[in-house]
Amino acid sequence: MPPRGCLAVLLVLLLSGCNLAPDYRKPPPPAVPATFKEIGPWTPARPMDAGPRGAWWSVMDDTGLNRLEERIEQGSPQLAAAVARYDQARALVRRARAEFFPQIDATASVQRERTLFTRGGTYFDYREYAAGGAISWEPDVWGRIRNLVAAARADAQASAADLAAVRLSLEAELGDDYFQLRGLDARISLLRQTVTAYAAALDLTTKRFAGGAASELDVGRAQTQLASAQSELDQQVGDRAVIEHAIAVLIGAQPSTFSIAPAQVLAAPPVIPVTTPSRLLERRPDVAAAERHMAAANARIGVARAAFFPNITLGATAGSQTMTSTLFSAGTGVWALGPALATLAIFDGGRRFADLAQVHAEYAEVAAQYRLVALDAFRDVEDRLALLNHLAEASARQGEAVTAAARTNRLATIQYREGAVDYLQVVIAQTAELQAREDLITVNTRRLVTGIDLVRAMGGGWMDHG
Repeated sequence: MPPRGCLAVLLVLLLSGCNLAPDYRKPPPPAVPATFKEIGPWTPARPMDAGPRGAWWSVMDDTGLNRLEERIEQGSPQLAAAVARYDQARALVRRARAEFFPQIDATASVQRERTLFTRGGTYFDYREYAAGGAISWEPDVWGRIRNLVAAARADAQASAADLAAVRLSLEAELGDDYFQLRGLDARISLLRQTVTAYAAALDLTTKRFAGGAASELDVGRAQTQLASAQSELDQQVGDRAVIEHAIAVLIGAQPSTFSIAPAQVLAAPPVIPVTTPSRLLERRPDVAAAERHMAAANARIGVARAAFFPNITLGATAGSQTMTSTLFSAGTGVWALGPALATLAIFDGGRRFADLAQVHAEYAEVAAQYRLVALDAFRDVEDRLALLNHLAEASARQGEAVTAAARTNRLATIQYREGAVDYLQVVIAQTAELQAREDLITVNTRRLVTGIDLVRAMGGGWMDHG
């Protein structure tokens, strides 16, 4: 190669260290408080660093939930779709990296032709054979390829965080559905006991009516109470079936063949340990995804800036061509060592400036989105903490209401048997006790579901990433 050619190639290689993307620094999070405002006795701020991060649901101490959660990884169609999206992002990284390497192409052709040889009509038939190859390479002078790779890599990392967010969301959704189902189990058990008690009350009232000690009005009231309880029982059984089907779909099971054995008692809500606010943003996958989108947008600024500089391509071709009947027989060798072909748009109507302005605006957008996601993360935790602590207090008060309603019902029943009051007082007392017990189940179910939501708001378990 001539000295000038060597000098040109050397200059190209030296310039390959240029990078026109702005220096990227991980953005500072919003002001982080020392502690969460809504910490209370049911949510102590003590990270469980020794606990398993992956199986975060084990803190709920429910074997049925544990078995179901383990089936999500292999059975969930939604998770499989998220994994496929992550695989696509990884493939795009490999595609971008391929730009670093030369592209080598091979060509071959066979052509048969007939040419008029003389005016007398003599034709000459021949075959033309050609074979060759070409190599081309774009040195990354202005960092365009490096920034494309950096953007693709950051997008893949964001996709990985999105995958983690989908996995966490599905696990938490399963936990929500599971404890709603257990709450319905408790309601169904209560209503079945209530139907039995109301049937006994109707039998007593019917006998008293036959003996002249009760009116037909009392019998009608007892029948109404029993039928209403039976109707509510049927509704709750239907609601349970719907949630059971939803759980089946979450774990990739066929609803027609899937079932969960009912439980008679609703589990007690556990104490949920809470991490410190300074660690929250490190664990939330949606925050991680938002930050990686910022890194990708920053790299695309470098790609847009590189468009203002010449695009340099090195190339070479070589091959053989013959017009005989045998390939390469008496062939003619052809070759070309391509120049450093440089192209630069002189006038494009402002397209490159518009592209650069667009990527700058995209960066500003994802930067604002990152801050919003971080603020939402703190709000999610504070919301769940407030709910958990106030629901714990509500549960205690509702327990007192159940005790008082049960005592009132017993007294009303005794007085009715003794003829001191009519059956209306019994109906009122029975309704109040049933409502109080249902409200207690509702509060405790909400506590369990909110506990799941708190873990989701904190990004999963309590073990460090490192």
